[in-house]
Amino acid sequence: MYCWKSINLSKDFGLFRMYTISCFISILAFILMYVPTSIFHGLHHVNEYALLGLLLALYLLPTIHTAAHILSLIFFKKRVKVTYSSKSKVIPAFSYMPYQCLPKGISIVVALAPTLFITVPAIVAIYLYSSAYIHILLFTSIHLGYSFYDFLYISHIVKAPKCAFVDHNNSALNFDILLKKN
Repeated sequence: MYCWKSINLSKDFGLFRMYTISCFISILAFILMYVPTSIFHGLHHVNEYALLGLLLALYLLPTIHTAAHILSLIFFKKRVKVTYSSKSKVIPAFSYMPYQCLPKGISIVVALAPTLFITVPAIVAIYLYSSAYIHILLFTSIHLGYSFYDFLYISHIVKAPKCAFVDHNNSALNFDILLKKN
């Protein structure tokens, strides 16, 4: 195999720019989803105790997001190495590394897994639970901003040739797109 393209998202875009765009996506998602949900729910009493659930969900968001990636790899029967890699002792964080290169299609599905497993059910829950819809809406919009890195990853993989493989390096923001030699 030979390297078709090597991508380092933190060098190509800059971490500050990626954080800023992620925050803007979260704010925009909240604004765009708040209007229709507030019209749908009308003047319902918001449960103040749901704030504790929101804080717990936001605390566990990186872990839940990574778990969705890992579960999708397990679903495709791909071996994966999971390591605890928290920079602070307060926030739990896991990282994962597939043992082999992933085909283009599987890489796209693995990147979309948190959106399908977390965001879509959360959007449904916004409409089902009127007493906590604002808290679920906040969680969903923050998760959409958090998923910006996945969408950026997908945008690079989609441009690759059909028979491409993706090799993850040590960082989640650094990967190589490989092609087989003919």
